[in-house]
Amino acid sequence: MNQPFAQYQSVWKEFLEGMEKSLNQAEKEIEEAANMQDICTDEWCAATEHYLDDIANAVFSISEPRYNEDPELEKKLKSLKKRVHELYSKYKSTAG
Repeated sequence: MNQPFAQYQSVWKEFLEGMEKSLNQAEKEIEEAANMQDICTDEWCAATEHYLDDIANAVFSISEPRYNEDPELEKKLKSLKKRVHELYSKYKSTAG
């Protein structure tokens, strides 16, 4: 792989890792809210749904780079897309 594509792949990997951290944080907050019913106010629900929508838009707008040589990155992207669906389901069950 030549240098420009190696740099692109590195940046793409960092971006996916950042998205994964965002999903981890959202999941943590949703789990905390599920354990504390008082936290699920209309304001919290609206903010959480907006946050999840932003993450979903970002994750689902990502396409695999044409010159990706790392199959793990493709798996990570698919995993992130699946987690977005799972988190939204958790959020909906918490929000009631």
